[in-house]
Amino acid sequence: MPKSSLARRSPLFVVCTLVSALWIAPGLAPAQGTRPTIDTAAAAETESPLFAYVGTFSSPLRDMLPTQVDLPPGNGRGIHVFRIDRNSGAATPVSTHRMGTSPSCLAVGSNGTRLYSANETDRVGENKSGTVSAFAVDRATGQLTLINSVASGGAGPTYIDLHPSGRFLLVANYFGGSVAVLPILDDGRLGAATDVKNDGGTIGPTKATNAPDGSFAFSGHDRTHAHMIQSDPTGRYVLHCDLGLDTIFIWRFDADRGVLTPNDAHTVSLPPGDGPRHFHFHPNGRWLYSIQEEASTIVVFDYDSSTGQLTARQTISTLPPGFAGSNFCSEILVSGDGKFVYAGNRLHDSIGIFAVGDNGELSYVGEEWTRGNYPRSFSFDPTGRFLYCLNQRADHVTIFDVDRLSGKLQFTGRYVPVGNPSHVVFIERPSVKSE
Repeated sequence: MPKSSLARRSPLFVVCTLVSALWIAPGLAPAQGTRPTIDTAAAAETESPLFAYVGTFSSPLRDMLPTQVDLPPGNGRGIHVFRIDRNSGAATPVSTHRMGTSPSCLAVGSNGTRLYSANETDRVGENKSGTVSAFAVDRATGQLTLINSVASGGAGPTYIDLHPSGRFLLVANYFGGSVAVLPILDDGRLGAATDVKNDGGTIGPTKATNAPDGSFAFSGHDRTHAHMIQSDPTGRYVLHCDLGLDTIFIWRFDADRGVLTPNDAHTVSLPPGDGPRHFHFHPNGRWLYSIQEEASTIVVFDYDSSTGQLTARQTISTLPPGFAGSNFCSEILVSGDGKFVYAGNRLHDSIGIFAVGDNGELSYVGEEWTRGNYPRSFSFDPTGRFLYCLNQRADHVTIFDVDRLSGKLQFTGRYVPVGNPSHVVFIERPSVKSE
């Protein structure tokens, strides 16, 4: 359903907000459509239990940079654990692993028996590094047990990703402007970094080349800011983007030593000031979609997995036609079937929906209001039936049905209260019948 300024302030919005504040158990929240409205333990036990782990901002960074417009006061309590009802998408609180270091990004490893967190702080050692933590996961209860924490190779780690080999964790340090490779040891511990690379280049302008009319969006063009890192599907190349440099870096990856080497085509430049934040590969591995935080655009790239080379082909706005003013983009996701791309808009507080054409190019389908302020990220559940949107400043997660034919989203009426949510991942365990 398209949103409007009237819808944002309607009596229904007020009622939903009250529901969020009074939320105790999933059964109390209304559901739409034909999905069950009552969650029973018996029904849940007939299927493989599903847990969600929500990373949060859990402590303020008192020396935060003046350009960090999106950092919250730290209302989270660490990593919040929920049990997910597969039929309704509802989330029941299980526990909270308390951490004061803002575990803002999470990654799952070892077939769901390990969880890793990037702790977005800058308090370790003389170089004021952040940390990354490894946890053992009790797949019966969802509980976490800390294994160890190590330095992240730079300040303010904001993104981690598991290499396809399962032997290394890739880290992007936002405040430090660096990326690092952490080995995963046989006993599950993280080892000291096998490689650290510091970004370098020319800082982009404070005004994005492709900014919407009237935009004052400025968040990271003051210094280098490594915002995301990820391997390509083959594992042979690693890509990372630096928002301040308006650049995507491409590295060859040595999976024996955990070392990054500049690729022959090492950098791809985005328009000055646009600020590449996140990217996502299409399931076919041939297309890559990059979202620009300050320009509010998606750039479609062709990707050659044999050479690690990116070639830009299309640029499209994440916002509806006619939009003017400031907006900060956040997340970008490609649906599991590769038919749709979803783009997060902060301030506009929407998820833009785009259809993927036969050649990978995008066409605008519509948008969905997130029912909250400043959507930092969103993720699909393992089936792709539900999308979970983390509204950072609204202190809640909202849950949407996904129409896999049209790509559109429909709000389920369910709010999950979490202070300053940042990222969610899911872990399944074997069903009771198979144990």
